[in-house]
Amino acid sequence: MSETLERLRTLRAQAGKPSGLPAKPAQAHSMPARTSRPDTAQTVADLRRLLRVRAPGGVALTMTDVDRALPGDEIAPGLRLIDTTLPCDPVAQRLCGAFDRRETMIPTSDVLFFDTETTGLAGGTGTRAFMIGTAQWRSDGLRVRQWLITTLSAERDLLVAFADTLHADIMLASYNGKSYDAPLLATRFRLARLRNPLAGLAHIDLLYPTRRRYRGRWENCRLATIERQVLGVVREDDLPGSEAPAAWLSYLRGGSARNLRRVADHNCQDLKSLAGLLPHLAKASA
Repeated sequence: MSETLERLRTLRAQAGKPSGLPAKPAQAHSMPARTSRPDTAQTVADLRRLLRVRAPGGVALTMTDVDRALPGDEIAPGLRLIDTTLPCDPVAQRLCGAFDRRETMIPTSDVLFFDTETTGLAGGTGTRAFMIGTAQWRSDGLRVRQWLITTLSAERDLLVAFADTLHADIMLASYNGKSYDAPLLATRFRLARLRNPLAGLAHIDLLYPTRRRYRGRWENCRLATIERQVLGVVREDDLPGSEAPAAWLSYLRGGSARNLRRVADHNCQDLKSLAGLLPHLAKASA
């Protein structure tokens, strides 16, 4: 107990307050006067109170200044839909399919461009799509719809919403979608115990005819390269696809929505480029 009292006196002295405890008996030859023993519970309470006084004050963290605004409307808990119509050049009702080694014409009203933004580029069951974007030609322009999940539990609703846009006459169009996007979505549908709506649908993967036509002409056949060299599209403030997973995970952890909005812009530009590339390839092969 003597050690506790000594500690209490030291803390009060450092805090600039009187100890309120009996003074330490002076060293003398005579017998010190008898003092009453302080209550143990009161001593511990005083010690705890002093420790709180000396503890540094904490700074409260708030989210009031964090930019969390996302475009679109919430159509289900944790699922947002960004629905826009973009101006585009008129497209013929049918396009030559020879560029894709097809003997029949391609009805443009049935073409559905699609592209995903995912949590990783390696694929596998651990990778999920947090955004699915689609684009279709309409009489008033190019309709772009993007579904974005802001919680992990909304993935099933995302898959159902995307599946509702598909029907037997749909002709899918993508860029490397046969090797990446379609298998990844098939896995997610299977894990969610849903029927895979992409199975059996016609699919034009624009990567392969683009490689056949432009291989060796430029440094690579990535979509960003083709759209710059062929379509004259130069992106500004574009977020690379490799940074999309970090942008989404940062938002889920309470971070800013700025980079996630840039992911949506990147996805939208991918869809616009696909809608420009398909008629170009069809015209060049006609």
